[in-house]
Amino acid sequence: MKNWFTKIKTYYNWGSRFLNNSYHSSTKARIEEEINKKPFRTELINYLLNSFGEKQTVYLEIGVRNPEDNFNHINANEKYSVDPGIEFKENPVDFKITSDDFFNQLKLGKILNPAIRFDVIFIDGLHIAEQAERDINNSLQFINEDGFIILHDCNPPTEYHAREEYCYDLSPAQKYWNGTTWKAFVNFRKRKDYFSCCVDSDWGLGIISKKIKFGISNKIENNFYEYSIFNLNRKECLNLISFEEFNNLIINKLM
Repeated sequence: MKNWFTKIKTYYNWGSRFLNNSYHSSTKARIEEEINKKPFRTELINYLLNSFGEKQTVYLEIGVRNPEDNFNHINANEKYSVDPGIEFKENPVDFKITSDDFFNQLKLGKILNPAIRFDVIFIDGLHIAEQAERDINNSLQFINEDGFIILHDCNPPTEYHAREEYCYDLSPAQKYWNGTTWKAFVNFRKRKDYFSCCVDSDWGLGIISKKIKFGISNKIENNFYEYSIFNLNRKECLNLISFEEFNNLIINKLM
């Protein structure tokens, strides 16, 4: 009986620490704030596709999981999906392979046509910096001159969301996970031959363009990609802007 009581007391004490911990409470508030931001990824992607007017648009999505979450709602004349099916066993996509395999086969002419160019490429695959960086670099080879590359999960609200291990959901971030995609985007933003920004919505929607001048490149020094430095300089690192600001930039491009 004593051992049982001790265990119950221990669980109660740890449960109280968990529920009353400031990291957990503040992170919960950040989660609520983030999931209520709009527009969502689908709306932003369709917005950019619509910006091409009467042009016949071509869309590519990397990292689909359940197509009903996003892909099925994208309004493009021609669209393709890539996912190896690790998280969604049904995996009703066009190419049931990794993004690395997809681009390698595309370059070799084994799938589609190596001359194909996309108007919008949405990257939402493995949220690890190394993979996100490869996906960006591969996408640059197949994007139209006036096209857009969009990366999801570029603005993790806390360091718990930016953890590398997806499966650990006992952290203050709970089931929400952005991984280290932010590192790949922040690093890319050092380049001066492309323009980029991050729309402050839906966990951070990073946008890359060769034509539209979204703003200056990233000049923040963070050689070891420390989250604390990123957090203190978030706006500059990401060129973080509201959708209203982004909308004005797109409208100016169309005028």
